[in-house]
Amino acid sequence: MKLFQQLLVAPAALGLMAPMASNAADLAIKGVSDYSASSEQVTSISQFQDVYPTDWAYQALSNLIERYGCVAGYPSGSYLGNRAMTRFEAAALLNACLDRITEVTDELRRLLNEFEQELAILKGRVDGLEARVGELEATQFSTTTKLKGKSIFVLGAVNAGGDESLSDPYNEEVGAFTFTYDLRLGLNTSFTGKDLLYTRLRSGNMGSTAWEGEGLKGSLTALDTASATGDIVTIDRLYYRFPVGDEFTFIAGPLARNTEMLGIKPTAYGKSKVLDYFGGTMGTPGVYNKETGGAFAAIWKQKTSKGDPAFSASVSYVSDAGEANDGNPSTGGFMTDNAEGNITGQLAYSSKRWGVALGYRYGQCGVKFRRGTDLVADNKWHQNCQQVVGFDSDGDEVFDQRSGAYSNNFAVNAYWQPEDSGWIPSVSAGWGLSSLSGDFYDLADNDLEDDLEDQVPDQFQSWMVGLQWSDVFMEGNYLGLAGGQPQFVTSLTGDETTYDGNYAFELWYKFQVTDNISITPAVFYLSRPMGQDTGDQYDNKFNIFGGVVQTTFKF
Repeated sequence: MKLFQQLLVAPAALGLMAPMASNAADLAIKGVSDYSASSEQVTSISQFQDVYPTDWAYQALSNLIERYGCVAGYPSGSYLGNRAMTRFEAAALLNACLDRITEVTDELRRLLNEFEQELAILKGRVDGLEARVGELEATQFSTTTKLKGKSIFVLGAVNAGGDESLSDPYNEEVGAFTFTYDLRLGLNTSFTGKDLLYTRLRSGNMGSTAWEGEGLKGSLTALDTASATGDIVTIDRLYYRFPVGDEFTFIAGPLARNTEMLGIKPTAYGKSKVLDYFGGTMGTPGVYNKETGGAFAAIWKQKTSKGDPAFSASVSYVSDAGEANDGNPSTGGFMTDNAEGNITGQLAYSSKRWGVALGYRYGQCGVKFRRGTDLVADNKWHQNCQQVVGFDSDGDEVFDQRSGAYSNNFAVNAYWQPEDSGWIPSVSAGWGLSSLSGDFYDLADNDLEDDLEDQVPDQFQSWMVGLQWSDVFMEGNYLGLAGGQPQFVTSLTGDETTYDGNYAFELWYKFQVTDNISITPAVFYLSRPMGQDTGDQYDNKFNIFGGVVQTTFKF
């Protein structure tokens, strides 16, 4: 007998085996006959005149009537729920329920026969799935690790125009049409389901191309996807991320990036990233300079109802990868004076559709400013942590004089995107300001050089605006347009006038071929990437036009 039949029959069977509730004199055979031979079966509990919703067994009785239809009453329309049950009455109730169970069983048997073929097919499929799952479990890479990959093929070229004395050498160095690649393999490992040990392997061959920024000190032609490992597979990320409570997350590792340890990414631009200035640094490379190395970070995100805006805050420290693993305290170390350290903080208020973030980065001497004009890049010399101050008896250089240089960098970024795709694009904007401080030493004679001091930049600025349309022409395709001014010097330490202004633009369209393959043709233009190093602001001209086709494979 099936389990649900046993559960149904058990109470009645117990009633049959129990001693009589009253003596034989109390039996009323006529009443039992009336109960078992009621003129019609009860189909609703409302048919009983003496059963009320306040009765303690009201719901149980209702279920027996409506689900199983095996409860009868007396011809008078009464149930007599408070009356003791005789063994004859229990037998009548049990008989009615068994009849009903037999009906249900016959119906199920008919259905099983009717759908026998379909059930056999389903059973075969389940058996096949079980076999495949068993095979996957036996041959799986890891029970804790998942592999995600991205491979990008890049076809394209750049061409410089303007003064031939500037453009010809540039075109000769990096002006050829090239076919390159970038490969990223990410290993996501979790031990608790909430933590993440992230390891990324990377390889590429863009080292001698414009896509890595060759030919310009400020590297403004560098793509966000650029990789220059010389076809050698390297590890470029290795860190551990874990939550503490509901609102805090901590990150630590020997290879982590400051732009990946933020409360929010303050932009809606970059479904397909082209120039690193627009997509990678969000137009504010002074703060979001993508410094990678030994790092730790703390992130706080306010817990709110889903969809409601929330505050977030983050702070991180990153020592450059070349210094964090350097055991010589005069040239490197982790959290030392020569670590080329970055302290990056962010305070943000955002929702799914919009957000605003204030960013700050303190940069030790030697820290790079990522993307800017050649004059910005030239300024790196005074940011060196150590200067040559003399020679020892063996003629070796002595590095014991710090330059004292450091930078304070600020950024404001905001974004907004429409609720539904259409003609209205998402809008992302950013503005950055960098201020340099410290003593500026001439490497030639190791003294403070008054002649150079007036020509040393002490302030940079940058800004960008990016527009992005979704579902353009076809669902899943995107169109992007961005413009702005990469980092340019706005003031010098002396009274010298600077003419470092420049502009950058990009236009791209991402065509989603399949869920895992996309093609993105793009063009970009740099009006004056060398900035003031171009020469006279009126006579000397130098600009760059570029085009690429990026094919992305995700797996």
